[in-house]
Amino acid sequence: MQKIALITGVTGQDGSYLAELLLSKGYQVHGIVRRASLFNTDRIDHLHVGEAPNPSFHLHYGDLSDAGALRNVLDDVQPDEVYNLGAQSHVRVSFDQPEYTVDVVGVGVIRLLEAIRSYMKHSGKKIRFYQAGSSEMFGSAKPRQHEGTRFEPRSPYACAKVYAHYQVINHRESYGLFACNGILFNHESPRRGETFVTRKITRAATRIKVGLQDKLFLGNLDAKRDWGFAGDYVEAMWRMLQQDQPDDYVVATGESISIRDFLGLTFGRLDLDWQKHVEIDPRYFRPAEVDHLEGDPGKSRKFLGWEPKTDIRTLAAMMVDSDLRLAQKELVLRDAGHAEAPRAGYR
Repeated sequence: MQKIALITGVTGQDGSYLAELLLSKGYQVHGIVRRASLFNTDRIDHLHVGEAPNPSFHLHYGDLSDAGALRNVLDDVQPDEVYNLGAQSHVRVSFDQPEYTVDVVGVGVIRLLEAIRSYMKHSGKKIRFYQAGSSEMFGSAKPRQHEGTRFEPRSPYACAKVYAHYQVINHRESYGLFACNGILFNHESPRRGETFVTRKITRAATRIKVGLQDKLFLGNLDAKRDWGFAGDYVEAMWRMLQQDQPDDYVVATGESISIRDFLGLTFGRLDLDWQKHVEIDPRYFRPAEVDHLEGDPGKSRKFLGWEPKTDIRTLAAMMVDSDLRLAQKELVLRDAGHAEAPRAGYR
């Protein structure tokens, strides 16, 4: 029988890769999108519009701030698996919008868990649940961080993720819900939003290469992160829900580099010297910095059989090559007299 999956945050980087993965495995996939005045479905347009939309992919309006809407979607979809990837996921923005961040990232998980619990009680159907945790929950804890490392969050976003993490455990232990926390370290791709530092760097470097800009403004260049490829990490999410028992897992590469090093990889691929183009701007420093995040993926390797397939150098090259094509298109449009740049090349 065909399995049914429901994904919140389906229009995001992870949601789009997860949808593709599940469709390739024969799932019927449903995604929740927020109703807005602007379309934000670039990453999934190839799945639901165009000449050959996938008949097993469906979208529904809903929001993690609306408990009633979540329950209605569950009643309509009747999923076997629910993946909660929806969030206000930008750490720096969470300092500017802490209340909104906590409502969506933290309380939104309670709304979804309670909607699932209510649906299961009345329908008799069992649902397996995945919660997208974050390495930011470890904050100032010393690396390498693992499942037993004490959380020391350093932002409203991280605090909200910690709250959600423990609510998942509480529902698992109190109500027998098959619920897993995936504590994912930084994972990037050509589909990453342009305000996140890796994509900000690759986008700027390629625009500099073709002459569309000259400077890139950044904050703390010494922060070190464990960066992997989002396309690899969504497989770990799926594997968690295929286990006999629910549990929590760190998903990481086990290696970390600094933002300074990532600049070297990115600009070096374009034969550019990043030091000639990068300037420090105090506005991009966080009120509380997180200096070093590096995960220990031993448990995921042992019990999920999961291994990262893409190292940081390959990832950086992938992102640079994709953004260079985008910059070249932008240059052509500019020279042709079009003021508006092309939409981001998520595919």
